[in-house]
Amino acid sequence: MGNDQEMGMDGLVNGSIKIRETVAEKSANTRALQRWNVIHSGCERAQIQYDDWLETFHGAIARCQTPIIDLGCGSGNDTLYLIERGKRVIACDYAQNAIRNIHKNFPEVERAVCFDMAEGLPFGEDLTDLVICDLSLHYFTEQTTFAILDEIKRVLRPGGLLLFRVNSVRDVNHGAGMGREVEHHLYETQEWGYKRYFDLHDINKFWGAWDQIYLQEEAMHRYELEKVLWKGAVVAGVSYSGCSSERTAFR
Repeated sequence: MGNDQEMGMDGLVNGSIKIRETVAEKSANTRALQRWNVIHSGCERAQIQYDDWLETFHGAIARCQTPIIDLGCGSGNDTLYLIERGKRVIACDYAQNAIRNIHKNFPEVERAVCFDMAEGLPFGEDLTDLVICDLSLHYFTEQTTFAILDEIKRVLRPGGLLLFRVNSVRDVNHGAGMGREVEHHLYETQEWGYKRYFDLHDINKFWGAWDQIYLQEEAMHRYELEKVLWKGAVVAGVSYSGCSSERTAFR
């Protein structure tokens, strides 16, 4: 979205594979984008807070020497967590206002990039050891979700980690089961466009080909109402390079 130079995409290698969205999916995502730009119309660094979900993976984060991709960074909650721990961050979001806020609030980020992940990731292969998708992978059809996950695999180095959180089917405070069901557990609402909710079968369907290091359904209390979600850590294609004791600790 937007001008590449304005949004900080200069110097990036676009080796992505074009992902085909349906007309209906594109329309739903456009409505969601309008909503996200309103939400991110103004945000100051002092207002940004994060919860402790990444503490589960503190060892992997501490060891990471590559830039960490925060895919769907929003206001910068996880970006702030990573910066405070001395990490190099590439903050990415679909909403132009979110990226403008990142530029304003976090001048120390390595890059801030505005794009639609449903159209591919504008990065070369084997760029990073760590990608974070915090509540950003549950807005797409099954076909597009698998394609995005393939793109994440492409930019991860061998043995690299994807850390994620996605909606649970038990997240009734935040819309689970509401709207028109487009696919199994994927709903369309006028306000948010598409929104997917996951049960364990869904998690295994989308991440069954990955090496699952950690998986837990849990509650988050960062919002006014409790949110129920899945938290996971997965590796694409090869075994996790971290120590066996850490794998046990994750579980």
